[in-house]
Amino acid sequence: MTLRWRIVALVAAATCAAATAVGVLVHHASRDRELSQARDGARTTLDRAAVIYARTGAVQGSGAVLDAPGLPGGLRRLVEKGHQGTEFTTGPGGPAMWAARPADDQVLSVRLDMSTAMRDIGALDTNIILAGLMTTAVVLPLGVLTAERMSRRLRLAAATARRIAAGDLDARISPATRPHDEIAEISGAVDSMAAALQERLLDEQRFTADVAHELRTPLMGLVTAAELLPPGEAAGYVRDRVRVLSTLVEELLEISRLDAGAEEADLSPCPLGPVLDEAIAGTGLSARLRTGAAEDTGRQSGEDTGRQGCEDAWRQDVTDGPKVWTDPRRLTRIVANLVVNAHRHGREPVEVTVAADGRTVTVRDHGTGFPDDLLEKGPQRFRTGVRERGRGHGLGLTIAAGQAQVIGATLEFGNAPDGGAVATLRLPERPEQPEPPEPGPIHG
Repeated sequence: MTLRWRIVALVAAATCAAATAVGVLVHHASRDRELSQARDGARTTLDRAAVIYARTGAVQGSGAVLDAPGLPGGLRRLVEKGHQGTEFTTGPGGPAMWAARPADDQVLSVRLDMSTAMRDIGALDTNIILAGLMTTAVVLPLGVLTAERMSRRLRLAAATARRIAAGDLDARISPATRPHDEIAEISGAVDSMAAALQERLLDEQRFTADVAHELRTPLMGLVTAAELLPPGEAAGYVRDRVRVLSTLVEELLEISRLDAGAEEADLSPCPLGPVLDEAIAGTGLSARLRTGAAEDTGRQSGEDTGRQGCEDAWRQDVTDGPKVWTDPRRLTRIVANLVVNAHRHGREPVEVTVAADGRTVTVRDHGTGFPDDLLEKGPQRFRTGVRERGRGHGLGLTIAAGQAQVIGATLEFGNAPDGGAVATLRLPERPEQPEPPEPGPIHG
């Protein structure tokens, strides 16, 4: 049951409970009052009749009778003991109040008919029930409206929180200022949290970009100095570490541009086969490339297709595999990162496959597979998952996911049933291009 209906049910229950309680209290108060008045009246009549009986020895005209046949048994036994009392009965003759006392060897009693009083109390009970139903009918819609407003505001706050969690740090609830309004306070707190989180993330992004930029200058000096070292094992090790550091700085700069939204795709029609072949060759690693029915092995070096090459191949209608609408440079970067990650953290053979639709590319290794944390939360920078998948700084998959978002593609991670990590890249469809207008007559 949602919060709205819980509030509605609570309002209905509270209204019915309040109406019932008031009705019960009014009923008992009215009944007790009528009985008290009847008891007092019966006693007064009985006392007056006793005075008349003691003076005249008769009770005619006093409203009392001697040894009345309908006298309640309990009241008769009480009188026989020498006491006087009253009792309310609802016998065949209808509701009545009896009062009795001893009179020599007889019982002097008075009976007051209470049918009218009980009917009045019954009518009062009916009116109380109708008033309770009317009150519920008026209060319940108001409760529904109030609950709906509260539920709508809470759903807005929850939806905004989910947008923030999904990465939309500009999302805000912007609640109206209402003093002593708890929902407005919660909404304001969520907005404050989002603003603080956004500011902190922007500070971290700026810090990462600034550090990467500041490292480029001394790093270039290190590269130059490493190249000047005399040949030897130590020099080779230094050059290798400088190359790794240079790659890390460039990846940090790329991530900072992706975080800042500064990257824009330059889409064009391009044959998929040459782009994948170039991406594999650029890694210097082996990978089997399957495009439809064809199967090839990724080369160690390949021709640079480039954007002009893609457009030329498209215009010439080459048969080198399927064609896609994408940014070839960014697609090459994505596939190269996936192939490098497969070699670094998985085991050979590494396979790059193009599905029958011509827009889905999968990169698979035969290692231990992606860790559960990556499958659940996606790639995270400076996290490589479990120890069995090797070492690294975790930026390759992060960059691949960011570049896929730039070109409008989706990148999903999973594990094959028979073992191995599987990264699936789904490229967007080619947009419909308008037909060029037919040339009209030239007026000169």
